[in-house]
Amino acid sequence: MPNLTSLEAFVLAAETGSFSAAARRMRKAQSAVSTAIANLEIDSGVDLFDRAGRNPVLTAHGRALLPYARNVLYGSQEFIAKANTLSEGVEAELCLAVEQSIGMASLLPLLGEFAERFPHVALDLLRPGPNDTAALLSGGRADIGLMIEQEVYPIGFQFRGVGHSKLVPVCAPGHPLAALDTVGHGDLRRHRQLITHSRSRTRPAQIGDRKSAAIWQAESPSLIADLVIAGFGWAELPNSLVAAHLESGALVVMSYLFQQSDLLEGIDVVWTERHALGPAGQWLRDSLLAMPQTAWRDG
Repeated sequence: MPNLTSLEAFVLAAETGSFSAAARRMRKAQSAVSTAIANLEIDSGVDLFDRAGRNPVLTAHGRALLPYARNVLYGSQEFIAKANTLSEGVEAELCLAVEQSIGMASLLPLLGEFAERFPHVALDLLRPGPNDTAALLSGGRADIGLMIEQEVYPIGFQFRGVGHSKLVPVCAPGHPLAALDTVGHGDLRRHRQLITHSRSRTRPAQIGDRKSAAIWQAESPSLIADLVIAGFGWAELPNSLVAAHLESGALVVMSYLFQQSDLLEGIDVVWTERHALGPAGQWLRDSLLAMPQTAWRDG
């Protein structure tokens, strides 16, 4: 079995073009490098270098095996880095649940910084429906949640409001409601409303208020948008989701006759006392809490 020193000598000699340069990089005597490469050739059963000239030249076998040697060395470095991370108490993995009605655009810069700070933490991103984030946290499936606020959270939950998601009343351009300059409660009740709804049977939740007697429900806000575009009804959807559809003309905004205070829904960062966050989780939670509230309006 080749050892790491022999593989390092092989790779450095190939990259620098000489055994002496490889020895300087490794801070070893040239004879030690030559011996290490010779032993590697014995172990592998092939000649890695042609030594006929002044400087060693990779053979065809050497060129073929060089990428594999690099991969083994890189893997060993990754192993040490991962072990050091674990010894410092950093989590091996972390799960963040972001409710589907919350846009991801605002989170991308933060996730980029997380990747740089914690390159060896495996991040699991979930996109649950309304209220399903709370269930994922309660069951230990998620470590941190970003969700539309609830009036009541389960015992042991910690939460803090970080902003608001704006709901936009929309319908397709060809829908009867689109022809009205202003829309009242009576107009809405005469047409099917599409509502984003939780899959949970124990604690159902929905986005937006029911304003129509005819209701279709779906777990995914994106599916709701597709149904509205197809003319199946109207809906109140997050601005971050419908902005592109409004720009393209696939959807239009309805103007309500009445004051609609519930078109702004609070966004909470949520975690549980029963699950202690490690350094990576604490950094992610605190960074989410520190984001400006304006970041969530359109993102």
